[in-house]
Amino acid sequence: KTVCCYAHLDVQPASLSDGGWTSDPFVLALRDDKLYGRGSTDDKGPALSWLWVLRAHRALNVPLPVNVKLLFEGMEESGSEGMFEAIRDLSRNDDGFLSDVDFFCVSDNYWLGDRTPCLTYGLRGLAYFGVSVQCCRQDLHSGVLGGTVHEAMTDLVKLLASLVESGTGKILVPGIMDDVAPVTEEEEKLYETIDFDLEAYKKENKLDSVSNALLHDTKKDLLMARWRFPTLSLHGIEGAFPGAGAKTVIPAKVTGKFSLRLVPHQDPQKIETQVTQHLQNVFSTLNSPNKLTVSLLHGAKAWLSDPKHPNFEAAAKATRKVYGRDPDYTREGGSIPITTALEEATNMNVCLLPVGACDDMAHSQNEKYNVSNLINGVKVLGLYLHELGKLKGPKPSKCRCVELTEEELMEPGAFLRGFKCKCVM
Repeated sequence: KTVCCYAHLDVQPASLSDGGWTSDPFVLALRDDKLYGRGSTDDKGPALSWLWVLRAHRALNVPLPVNVKLLFEGMEESGSEGMFEAIRDLSRNDDGFLSDVDFFCVSDNYWLGDRTPCLTYGLRGLAYFGVSVQCCRQDLHSGVLGGTVHEAMTDLVKLLASLVESGTGKILVPGIMDDVAPVTEEEEKLYETIDFDLEAYKKENKLDSVSNALLHDTKKDLLMARWRFPTLSLHGIEGAFPGAGAKTVIPAKVTGKFSLRLVPHQDPQKIETQVTQHLQNVFSTLNSPNKLTVSLLHGAKAWLSDPKHPNFEAAAKATRKVYGRDPDYTREGGSIPITTALEEATNMNVCLLPVGACDDMAHSQNEKYNVSNLINGVKVLGLYLHELGKLKGPKPSKCRCVELTEEELMEPGAFLRGFKCKCVM
């Protein structure tokens, strides 16, 4: 069988002049058993870990139990420009680079905490919007013209405030929750054993010395809000005066930026219709003559896999052997579009196998990768290959059996992704 391991080698910009870096972000530094540097955990460390796995097999003269293909990207932090098209092209023909891949493994996310390893089986999607209000062709003097014109900023603030409820985080756009699947008893049980501490969460995210409060009081409610329910966040206003000091200006045009994180069964195009209709309805109540424009800037569907798939079971067995405990099964609030792209192009299962800790500070100052995570991560990835090698049955990528019916897919043991037939592994 064949496994394809994905990682990316490009990184976020960083400079000592940004402030907050203890050492040059592009010179790897070892301090207190931690490797500091830009890309150490996102995602060069995990990428190199795969190479160290291969090197170890060669040095020990141990044959690889499965075929291994590496898919390393250089544009992930720039929206993976051209990558999705390349994946489709590499999957089309029987001789394509990805056409014989049976399992995918991605290590581009992190543990929920800093103690317990995890496997990730779900990611939220994204619908990113811009809403613009224009009142005139150029900025105006507030002292000369204030009180005589319909100001765009006043309208925009009203519109943004109509999207989400302060204090609860409830989305106020009608219909948004219509396609959200109800929580099942089996899913609810997954949250009971997850290693997660609310107070530590506040400290990790620097809330303890400011608001020191969360929107939810229990582990289960908070994690569900973070992972399996949609959310709406306001990001900023373009065209307003953002600098320090005072500028008495009436902006001619302002654009509010906000996004929704989507869950399975939610379609970005349907969300666009609902959000646009809501903003138009609210705008009509303002009796404003200004010009309103609503735009969906980016949309991506959510991803949800089956944690009982053989790919996940292999990763769980490898984790158990290294850490002596079962991994937590988690979902992520963010989006990793490459995951959906790989599954949709090949119909094979993708397992998210994180090796970094929650406090690695990816994208931030003093990004780091714990030496212990690095060493144990290499062990887990290596053992994962050997667990895949133990799987029996046909290659999923070459199976041509009649697919299971919807009723048969509901039976225990049927796989939602990458193995929809009656073959047994």
